[in-house]
Amino acid sequence: MTQENVLEALKNVTYPGFTKDIVTFGFVKDILIDGDTIGLTIDITSSADEVKAQLRLEATNELNKLGFKDVNINITAPEAPKQMSNSVSGKNIAPHVKNFVMVSSGKGGVGKSTTSVNLAVAMAMQGKKVGLLDADIYGPNIPRMMGVEDQKPEIQGNKAVPLKAYGVEIMSMGLLMEPGTSLIWRGSMIMKAIEQFLRDILWSELDVLVIDMPPGTGDAQLSLAQAVPITAGITVTTPQEVSLDDSRRSLDMFQKLHIPTAGIIENMSGFICPSCDTESDIFGMGTTEPVAKEYDTNVIARIPIEPAIRVGGDTGMPVTYHQPDSETAKRYQEAASNLLAFIDKVNAEGLADNSSVQPTTPPGVSACSTGAGAASAPAEKKSDGDESCGTGCGCH
Repeated sequence: MTQENVLEALKNVTYPGFTKDIVTFGFVKDILIDGDTIGLTIDITSSADEVKAQLRLEATNELNKLGFKDVNINITAPEAPKQMSNSVSGKNIAPHVKNFVMVSSGKGGVGKSTTSVNLAVAMAMQGKKVGLLDADIYGPNIPRMMGVEDQKPEIQGNKAVPLKAYGVEIMSMGLLMEPGTSLIWRGSMIMKAIEQFLRDILWSELDVLVIDMPPGTGDAQLSLAQAVPITAGITVTTPQEVSLDDSRRSLDMFQKLHIPTAGIIENMSGFICPSCDTESDIFGMGTTEPVAKEYDTNVIARIPIEPAIRVGGDTGMPVTYHQPDSETAKRYQEAASNLLAFIDKVNAEGLADNSSVQPTTPPGVSACSTGAGAASAPAEKKSDGDESCGTGCGCH
């Protein structure tokens, strides 16, 4: 009996929640054969006990079919995170979701949706129950990137059931409207839509909901921050200074809305040639490091330009899942691990709290309005340092 026979047999063991097997994922290691005795290691990314038990049972059955009588399987996995509350106080209209991750950018076209997709898929591959909410109302690209653009969500009662792909639950405005249809909505309509995406979608009890935000720092971001306690904020940028200028605004928004900042993802950071695997600096690399220090955060990943990313996005085949051995996939997996570690830290310290950004103005009155609207709001204070402007808009 050879290692090739063993690997071929273990290709029948599918990783729970996915269509790929443990051999294709590269999880089977250290195979030792001695007559009818075999020992091996399965190095997985999930800390869930049920995943370990299922893999051990199915792998043992396959090896018994080959004639091995003594099967010793060592399963290595990350340490299970401590389950903590996702909010100290404040408002949470989706309490069945443990953690919310806001993926933001100061401007469009920097790869924010691609980042959201691959982070969500990477966390699912690491054993987390993950949802992906496409809150970019005007440019909902997530359905195409996840390969579900031709599907429609099922309606149960007055709520919608999210679609599922690559182990991730998905909802997007792009799934509810006809292709090519434009939305000409005011800010208040966007705010209402985002709340409905949280309240009226039958999300599972998710470990993480990744929320792909519209570009900028406007109504959508404030509405989301007031609706649920954001556990982590991520800013996506490219290395050029014109992009970094806008990224500073996004990081400043996190601070003003009291959103714990997980860090910056530097996208399009170098180009990896598909023919020779050489990495070239074409847009600048490492320019985000000074910005991260300026806002007391970290660069959690530098994602290169790689043709497979574009192909994956266009065809609904995320590079992290379909090309797990690529350099880009490895960096997304590392970014997901860094993000999960940050989430654990935020929960341990009780930092996910949106009580200070709740509106204090009467219903129907704009928080930052002037003239007649402001006249009916509480008297304003002069802004001084970290004091609020007095309207409850969350600007400090």
